[in-house]
Amino acid sequence: MKSIFTLFISLFFVQAAFSQTFTIKSNDLGGQFTNEFTANSFGCNGGNKSPELNWTGAPESTQSFAITMYDPDAPTGSGFWHWVVVDIPATIHELKAGAGDIKSNIAPQGSLQSMNDTGAPGYQGPCPGAGEAAHRYIITVYALGTVKLGTTASTTAAITGFLLGKQVLAKASLIVYCKR
Repeated sequence: MKSIFTLFISLFFVQAAFSQTFTIKSNDLGGQFTNEFTANSFGCNGGNKSPELNWTGAPESTQSFAITMYDPDAPTGSGFWHWVVVDIPATIHELKAGAGDIKSNIAPQGSLQSMNDTGAPGYQGPCPGAGEAAHRYIITVYALGTVKLGTTASTTAAITGFLLGKQVLAKASLIVYCKR
């Protein structure tokens, strides 16, 4: 009995040693958005450049990735979706800075940027109301069990979120703040 218990414990620790935690990071964001990454609309005069993002530790069965950026503090009653990127090939583990500009061709080949809540595809930088408390911006990477999510550039963020929920294998988030 003691040897079975020892075997079980040994296998548990070997598995734990080889498993990775799915994480997302950004070399551009240190907890707060700088002007380079804030909107250049809605009363803000930022660079509206999407930040660099990178992720590690995805499940081996991942077939593609998706990225979303969401502001739950926007005074809309339902938050505000700033960025939705799907169909990122499973071999890609980074979005370069500026990839959210659909005219730049920086986003990975085969990926698709769907509509944000301004009604346009691509990145929309943060622009909280002047004098409001800092807003939280939740940037999430999803490891998906499908190569193509089945959305288009005109698919809303809400529908995309629903479809992501059906295919997600794992997800990791980064929270960044912005105030003006």
